[in-house]
Amino acid sequence: MNGTSSSNNIKQDNPPSLQNPYTQHYSDLLSRVNKFSIIESTLREGEQFANAFFDTATKIEIAKALDAFGVEYIELTSPAASEQSREDCVAICNLGLKAKILTHIRCHMGDAQIAVETGVDGVDVVIGTSSYLREFSHGKDMNYITTQAIEVVNYVKSKGIEVRFSSEDSFRSDLVDLLSIYRTVDKIGVNRVGIADTVGCANPRQVYDLVRTLRGVVSCDIECHFHNDTGCAIANAYAALEAGATHIDTSVLGIGERNGITPLGGLVARMYTADKEYIKNKYKLHMLRDLENLVADAVQVQVPFNNYITGYCSFTHKAGIHAKAILNNPSTYEILKPEDFGMTRYVSIGHRLTGWNAVKNRVEQLGLTLTDDQVKQVTIKIKELADIRPLTMEDVDNLLRDFHNAITSGDQLRVDGVLAVGTN
Repeated sequence: MNGTSSSNNIKQDNPPSLQNPYTQHYSDLLSRVNKFSIIESTLREGEQFANAFFDTATKIEIAKALDAFGVEYIELTSPAASEQSREDCVAICNLGLKAKILTHIRCHMGDAQIAVETGVDGVDVVIGTSSYLREFSHGKDMNYITTQAIEVVNYVKSKGIEVRFSSEDSFRSDLVDLLSIYRTVDKIGVNRVGIADTVGCANPRQVYDLVRTLRGVVSCDIECHFHNDTGCAIANAYAALEAGATHIDTSVLGIGERNGITPLGGLVARMYTADKEYIKNKYKLHMLRDLENLVADAVQVQVPFNNYITGYCSFTHKAGIHAKAILNNPSTYEILKPEDFGMTRYVSIGHRLTGWNAVKNRVEQLGLTLTDDQVKQVTIKIKELADIRPLTMEDVDNLLRDFHNAITSGDQLRVDGVLAVGTN
């Protein structure tokens, strides 16, 4: 496992001549790739996940963990949803966290009045603007939506706290309608406008074009919320930042309605490749694994084996060619440095794909002395046994020790027959 295995004494330095030119960032003038904020919505969007039931104690624990990690905002379920939701909102507002506390409400004066009384630092207002939602959800036209938005935004502003206005189902909404209402709320002083890919239908090019267009229409900040139904949430978030968006909504492990939204860890991984030092200085990356385990336990799921950064296979190397290169320089097959996230890499050698360089590295870790030819000889034996059955690291270590002992004692018969000895 990545969290417990040794790093196999792999070289950590990356010679300047071997730096990957494709990790250099060539941005346009509007790009916010190295200047953005995360609005962490595990305690709002994440509550909409099928398995989610967060009691007050769990919400507080998650909020504290998110704050310790360093997210700039924590978004909570609307206090108008239930009495317990309201009480939980008040409790989290009273924790004195560094992160700003937001709550997410309908574009409705009643909801806004309840929200501002909880002590939140800001209110995120939303209403559906696509023809689908106008006809089959709230049943209101754009004139009504605009009037309601002005009333609610002005009310929240009068209370001296942040306010965001977001359309819902933005990418299936009429562009003229969107730009018109965004321009209207920007003029009355909204802190942020929001774009929401509510059904996960957008692609990065569409996102870039819409955000870039909106950036030319409003002077306020731009927040983006991407669902992951078609697997584009992280790419869409990155495209939005390149186009000038300032805030991205995330949830831990991406939990949320249906397939959820941009995962916190996935966004961090993507942004790390764009500006590593910015991300390392901004967030406590070594806390990510514990944060994800906390939420995974709360919603009764396992962290996926291929999860960004923290999946147990994330820094595991198996193929012989890969292992040799990794042993010489980790950057050959790793764009993320596991140690920056409190993780370790693991080179798997108990299989038919193993190479003698990886086996030699393990021999050295065990403090054994074998020549290169002897390592190649025992590697052949490992492959032969691995063709028959899976091998654990203990199996391989026993085999290496038995082979070494046989070499040392000069017992050629045992050297030739070490497979049998090594499996006793």
